[in-house]
Amino acid sequence: MELLIVSLASLLAGFVDAIVGGGGLILVPALFAVFPSSPPATLLGLNKGAAIWGTGVATLQYARRVEMRWAALLPAAFAGFFGSLAGAWLVTIMAPGFLRKALPFVLLAVLLYTLVKKDLGSQHAPRYSGRAETLAACCIGLLLGFYDGFFGPGTGSFFVFLFVRWLGYDFLNASASAKLLNTATNLAALGLFAWKGHIWWHFALTMAVANVLGSLLGTRLALKHGTGFVRLVFIAVVSVLILKTGFDAFLK
Repeated sequence: MELLIVSLASLLAGFVDAIVGGGGLILVPALFAVFPSSPPATLLGLNKGAAIWGTGVATLQYARRVEMRWAALLPAAFAGFFGSLAGAWLVTIMAPGFLRKALPFVLLAVLLYTLVKKDLGSQHAPRYSGRAETLAACCIGLLLGFYDGFFGPGTGSFFVFLFVRWLGYDFLNASASAKLLNTATNLAALGLFAWKGHIWWHFALTMAVANVLGSLLGTRLALKHGTGFVRLVFIAVVSVLILKTGFDAFLK
């Protein structure tokens, strides 16, 4: 029964994550609810063991239909990988609790900005090219990679927002780019958790299959309905993230 529940949660997480990020919002609470006495590191490792396959497949699906700016995104993915390793290392010696109360307000600012700027992300008009774009993308990868390794909630949504706001991508291209970088940060965290022996592979493999199925469905819908659809899902996911992180920070 536990495997069925977490696999269904993984499928839904893959679906949401493929569109705009935020799959951890679904899968991590489900894992903690089903395995309340298990070590947190094991459950977080299980989340990464499932999620990396969904983000990886989503990246491949988007790459077939969206013009990925590989010259900037591949170096950014490497930056995200090493940023995530640094964040994961830091969390072993320093608790990220101080971020818990700040996160709902950061997410609220992102949501309000997106709502006020109604044309934000509606047109794909990259602001930079060449080295300038690569440098900006690497800054995003390093910063959010570190955040993902150190704390994590909302990483995919932050990737999308910064690609839209800073680099001038539309929401569809931003989501496609975010998937590549998120795959890299997931890989770094997965490697660390696996090295520490914190992954239940017999659960992770089944959950990975479910996550991929959800990812394929989410990617298909995003590609079919385009930027406007991705923007609406982004607003919905960030709104739920605000409620969830606010509850965890102030009421739990």
